[in-house]
Amino acid sequence: MPDKSPEITIVIGNKNYSSWSLRPWLALKQTGVAFEEVVIPLRATDTTAEIRAYSPSGKVPFLRHGTVEVWESLAICEYLAEAFPAAKLWPGPREARALARSVSSEMHAGFAALRNALPMDMRARKPMPALTPELEANIARLTRIWNDCRARHGAGGPFLFGAFTIADAMFAPVVSRCRTYGIALDAVCRGYAEAILAWPAMAEWDAAAKVEPWTIQY
Repeated sequence: MPDKSPEITIVIGNKNYSSWSLRPWLALKQTGVAFEEVVIPLRATDTTAEIRAYSPSGKVPFLRHGTVEVWESLAICEYLAEAFPAAKLWPGPREARALARSVSSEMHAGFAALRNALPMDMRARKPMPALTPELEANIARLTRIWNDCRARHGAGGPFLFGAFTIADAMFAPVVSRCRTYGIALDAVCRGYAEAILAWPAMAEWDAAAKVEPWTIQY
């Protein structure tokens, strides 16, 4: 009898560029469940039509779990935390969980200067652009978050809250940007970034990004 197809499908953009896709993909990998992956190249002539065949928002990422449909990165991560509680995608202690949700939401809604000046490009190694006050403030805030989370709740492992959580999924694309643009990090942040890049799921995504045939010019 043939194997049953995975009940979960995640629709994502190019792994080299799609930071929003990376986040829920990492959370989904952490659950350990089987899933089907659909990659849609971004900024192609048929990109919007292909995405709309799955997602009502017309954007990636998009997740289908049985009859449930979820779109938007943080919403997908929250759904996975509820659907697969054994994965422990949020920290257990209430105080740590509150902080994890706060920094995840801040990453989701903020850091506009960093996003605009330093687009995700997993394959590239590029010079750091000139620091504007806004970009400098974003980087300073990023390092404060990482130091604070590690100091308060990171004793149990190498990630922000010890074990891997949604907070790490939300910041993983920024870790890749630190590598791409050579952002100078203090020892705590550098150790955290190295842990994210070495994590098997992140390494798997990184390897796939390197062999993708598509290129986007910024």
